[in-house]
Amino acid sequence: MKKKFNLSEFFTLNWKKVFLIIVAWFVAVILHNIVYGLGIYFWGENFWGVNGDEAFFFIIAIFVIPVYFLISVVYSLIKWLRKKK
Repeated sequence: MKKKFNLSEFFTLNWKKVFLIIVAWFVAVILHNIVYGLGIYFWGENFWGVNGDEAFFFIIAIFVIPVYFLISVVYSLIKWLRKKK
């Protein structure tokens, strides 16, 4: 039987998810720097802005992961406050 998608599981924070968010952020930052460094090494100084992979990891690290974390914190806080009443 297929498991139904549960929004609550996706946005509710626990220590394991917080750890995974932190690790994902570091991985995205490291991949951004590695892709940029390899691009400069192999294709020279005019590499910047040509390869989309570097921008992809930058957007993930700067926008996507922090926004997901903030939404999850707000969702978890609201859920916790409702449960407390």
